[in-house]
Amino acid sequence: MKKTILFLLFPIFLFGQSFLISNIPLPKTYVQNLDPYPCDETCLQEYIDKEMIFSFLAHADKKLQNDVQDEIRSINVCILNIGSPIINVKLKIAMLLPYKKIGKYASSTTNATFAYLITKNQPFELRSYKIENETIEDIQKALAQMYEDGFTHIIAPMTLAGAEQTAAIQTPLKIFFPTINKEDLQTDAPNLYFGGIDYKAQSDLLLKEASSPLVIFHDKSPIGEKLAEYEEDAFLYKTTPEMNVTNEFGTFTQAQTKEKIEDRETIKFAISRKTTNLEHYLKENEDINGSSCFINTPIVKTSMIMSQLTLYDTNATNILSTQINYDPLILSMTQYKDREKMVIANSITENNNVLIETNAILNNDINYDWINYTTTVGIDFFFHQMTNADREYNIELVENQMLYPIHLLKPSVSRFITYTPIVEPQSEEPSSFEGFL
Repeated sequence: MKKTILFLLFPIFLFGQSFLISNIPLPKTYVQNLDPYPCDETCLQEYIDKEMIFSFLAHADKKLQNDVQDEIRSINVCILNIGSPIINVKLKIAMLLPYKKIGKYASSTTNATFAYLITKNQPFELRSYKIENETIEDIQKALAQMYEDGFTHIIAPMTLAGAEQTAAIQTPLKIFFPTINKEDLQTDAPNLYFGGIDYKAQSDLLLKEASSPLVIFHDKSPIGEKLAEYEEDAFLYKTTPEMNVTNEFGTFTQAQTKEKIEDRETIKFAISRKTTNLEHYLKENEDINGSSCFINTPIVKTSMIMSQLTLYDTNATNILSTQINYDPLILSMTQYKDREKMVIANSITENNNVLIETNAILNNDINYDWINYTTTVGIDFFFHQMTNADREYNIELVENQMLYPIHLLKPSVSRFITYTPIVEPQSEEPSSFEGFL
């Protein structure tokens, strides 16, 4: 099936990188349902089994509850360029791209948005507005031009500084930040939406698996240091929330308190970008033997740390990591004995095979790259807003923030497998850090 899609869509993708759609539209195919009888799930499956694809499509004119059947419907709608009898509006989506700040994501998030839109088989216009820097003047000028050009929905993969500048601008445009979690930006603007993954919630869940001493490895980036500081504090202290207390004198607010947890220790190692030898930290260091190790570094540095944990016989109880190391490279860059005790938190929990394959044709990854994934979730949400069509991703939106489920995984011999927690996870209040770019 993959080869079929690639062959039939090749003429589109050959010129797709410019995202300029020809003024001459491709001919639409419409399938008319002449069957006077309804067709249930079993009936639809019979049409599929008998390869009566047009009879199947005649009844499957909207999203199906059966995921397998709906995937077959989506693929054939895309291949056959089948027109929708319901949606007949031209979609206008703009990308706000501070390309010097976000690097490769200026291209990959645009590809993710483009890939989603072409699978919907509806007329659309996708336009990129590039800005060199995230100054309030540059952003304001770009937003004004978008408004003048008739765009109302904007995908903006920005840094936290850029999102803060954008939030300070009064605009009626609806803006989705796939890179930012709302907890990092104090705003109640109803037109701003956030898709950043919650690193604090991931850390909280992983810390339930940690034992003392907790050894935290981090790089010297602002986010690396901030995340290490949070994990140390969360591991060492029990925090009671602020609450209202009522007694005979009335109701008053009891402030949040912190209490040190007995018999817990932490050790932090700040690993610079140039450091490749950890002998000074690890060799014959009895303080870290049998510890839990929390690694907050990118994939290459993480692989180096893990191999040397094995080399210097630290006998770690486990190795914990957030979304940054949910990457298939971990399977090829480390030996199995280095990673057999590793647990990774992952929020990319919903897969759509049609979108994964379409992105793959564009050399784009939404299966492991969380920013491309959250961009896809964002354009899916905007498509739902603009057309009232069902969403492909059932990610809950709470106070304009996407709340992603968190799954704990283990990198096994050749793939990621589900990890069964030692402590059953409890629900956490949503809170986060700015994502890695």
